[in-house]
Amino acid sequence: MLKETQTVYCGQVDENHLNKEIYLSGWVNRRRDLGQLIFIDLRDRTGIAQIIFDPKDNSQATKIAHTLRPEFVISVKGKVVKRKDPNDKIKTGQFELQVQDIEILNKSETPPFPLDDETKVDEELRLKYRYLDLRRSKMQKLMKLRNNTIFAIRQYLNNRDFYEIETPILAKSTPEGARDFLVPSRITPGTFYALPQSPQTYKQLLMCAGIDKYFQIARCFRDEDFRSNRQPEFTQLDMEMSFVTERDIQTTCEGLIKDVWKTILNKEIKTPFARLTYDEAFSKYGSDKPELRFGMRINDLTKIFEKTDLKFLKTVIDNGGKIGAIKIDNKSFSRSEIDNWTKTAKDLGASGLVALKFKENNSVDSNIAKFLPEDFFEQLKKEIKNLTNKDIIFIVAGEYEKSWDVLGRLRIDLGKQLNLINEKEFNFAWITDFPLLEWSQEDKRFYAKHHPFTSPQEGWQDMAPKEIKARAYDLVCNGEELGGGSIRIHDPEIQLEMFKFLGIDKKEAEDKFGFLLEAQKFGFPPHGGIAFGIDRLIMILGKTNSIADVIAFPKTTKGKCLMMESPAQVDKKQLDDLKIKTIK
Repeated sequence: MLKETQTVYCGQVDENHLNKEIYLSGWVNRRRDLGQLIFIDLRDRTGIAQIIFDPKDNSQATKIAHTLRPEFVISVKGKVVKRKDPNDKIKTGQFELQVQDIEILNKSETPPFPLDDETKVDEELRLKYRYLDLRRSKMQKLMKLRNNTIFAIRQYLNNRDFYEIETPILAKSTPEGARDFLVPSRITPGTFYALPQSPQTYKQLLMCAGIDKYFQIARCFRDEDFRSNRQPEFTQLDMEMSFVTERDIQTTCEGLIKDVWKTILNKEIKTPFARLTYDEAFSKYGSDKPELRFGMRINDLTKIFEKTDLKFLKTVIDNGGKIGAIKIDNKSFSRSEIDNWTKTAKDLGASGLVALKFKENNSVDSNIAKFLPEDFFEQLKKEIKNLTNKDIIFIVAGEYEKSWDVLGRLRIDLGKQLNLINEKEFNFAWITDFPLLEWSQEDKRFYAKHHPFTSPQEGWQDMAPKEIKARAYDLVCNGEELGGGSIRIHDPEIQLEMFKFLGIDKKEAEDKFGFLLEAQKFGFPPHGGIAFGIDRLIMILGKTNSIADVIAFPKTTKGKCLMMESPAQVDKKQLDDLKIKTIK
């Protein structure tokens, strides 16, 4: 047994250790047997160090080295020397360790997949053996990135007098938002805790308590239908401040983002960030989280087609719909390419796609050309900036929100396929002036656009519910929503009015939110806050396409943990203790 197991990390071997005796520990990454000499790439979380076994140094150690296989865990003692064949691809490539002694700490079976970054491995297999997947260099770097990012966030906020306060995980189920995960109480049968979807009401109560600057790296839970970049449990940076305006909160967040990007990526981010209203973002980009790294804005062509002889477009306009278009600069698609884009538009929800190409004389080349006036190109130039006859126009018609949503997503697909997006760029923007409420045609009622505690903008009392704007704001980056927040309601009368909009009468409001309404009667200060999705933030910093890559033990898109095989059934005694029966 060696006297020590580790005095230096593999990835930290450098000239300071030259001709010195050190101990390394880690996993066998690769083994090269040259007969007399055996070379091992030894790996730990910091990187790789080459170690060399020579029978002249220790014949017994070399004999043991012949038995080593990938992923064996070993500890070695030896002297650091200069490599005769330096490897510039790794940080320690100038040095190697001449092994004097070795101890095998544990053996390994052959892993179910290679633990390198080059081999493409099935996602479910990776999740089944996540503890092995995490050994890969890419995953080690992402876990380190996550650690460093959260540490940088804590440092920044701590230096600005924020208090980090933990709020309960066992909370109360309340209406609105996604479904809660419920936890039955054994002590009080028939009652349930709920896992928090966010610490929203707790952090507001902390403002009432006089904690005027709060943050928390909070675990949150939502029992909702799964999407590729959603998880049933996730982490968010939760923040709240008293005696502030929207600008105060946004300025604090811009400083935080600037600091994190400089600390983690050594990249300067320009502040203040751009600002777009919700209406502006949706009308130009078909999204409230617009991708701003390329142009191709949506153009409203409804006026041009108001006197059209095209029945399908006239019907859209007569029914209150709109006609939108996006211009692809200096591009000519073939017939088959246009057919493919038409299919894409239909898959996104459009009833069809009209493509307009142009000839050298500026006449229109399209299957609807005979229905258009001779000066149609000149009319288009008045509506679409910098239009030339080398461009192509894609048109979608229908109900405004649906059509603009299709155009927005079609725009993103075009941007990706035509390589218009600068992947090295980080483009931040605040989206403001959201609607306070959104109408559900299916349920015939209003829902809160953000949540029921968002303050309405001034003058709301004289407006129809659908016209009221919220004191809400989202921060978006590269087409992803990083976080959202608002100035909150601190007046109990206004809070009750908000509940009324949502179909929650005074009795239900008292039952569900009585604690908050009561607190608002005891000198509740004006306040506001924001929450950032930590997983999404780190996904963007790490330039990966999935939040599962930056979570140590994520679930599948169906909410399962393949490694632990959960959710799982429990035995009858546990259910009996909780006074619960299951229904098949």
